Amino acid sequence: MKSIPILMYHQVAVPVPRGTAFRGLTVHPKSFARQMQWMQRLGYRGLSMRDLMPYLKGEQTGKVFGITFDDGFRNVFDNALPVLQACGFTSTNYFVANQFDGGNIWDAEKGVAPSPLMSKQEMMAWAAAGQEVGSHTLDHVHLSELSLDDAREQLARSRRILSDVLGAEVTAFCYPYGDFGLEHRQLAKEAGYTNATSTARGLASASDDFFALPRVGIWRTTHLLRFLYQCLSQHENRRRV
Repeated sequence: MKSIPILMYHQVAVPVPRGTAFRGLTVHPKSFARQMQWMQRLGYRGLSMRDLMPYLKGEQTGKVFGITFDDGFRNVFDNALPVLQACGFTSTNYFVANQFDGGNIWDAEKGVAPSPLMSKQEMMAWAAAGQEVGSHTLDHVHLSELSLDDAREQLARSRRILSDVLGAEVTAFCYPYGDFGLEHRQLAKEAGYTNATSTARGLASASDDFFALPRVGIWRTTHLLRFLYQCLSQHENRRRV
């Protein structure tokens, strides 16, 4: 069974100084550009979750891969969007609905460097450029630590807020921290999403639960050859990636 990589990025910027917590989550803009340009040269198309779903379902075939960004960082708008547009790729960015024009405050206690998030206007410009807006809850919470009612509110109200701002339906969701259970998959369905991604490592295919899709993490230290191996290898044992 053919499988498809869904790439997971966070920030695209010049990495913060050595010794800073979670420095590896920031991919240098030059590295990101090389990664996208090589995939384009090899005849692959990068797609948002919205555009990728027909391929995951087996309704369409082609040389494709998914591109996702967690959290809605402004540096993705500034540094990744021009590259995506130049390559003709689409992608999904998962926004924290209560943090427009805010920052990654959920990372503060871990010593992660603060970084600004997109404003509503930037999110709308992101969508107008053909990119997809997805939800990452209201507050970037650990869903398993919440009551079922509170978790439902995080999933459902974030979708409503984002949809209202855009004037279009938001259908993609991502579990913060990759923290979810069977009950949260059901909540995502009930809220009106059509797919949800996790932090589980692996390639995705039609045999996966579309509300628990694995991804391939791309880090600061992901060298180009490793990147290409992760994207181009079609393994039956997909969870080894």
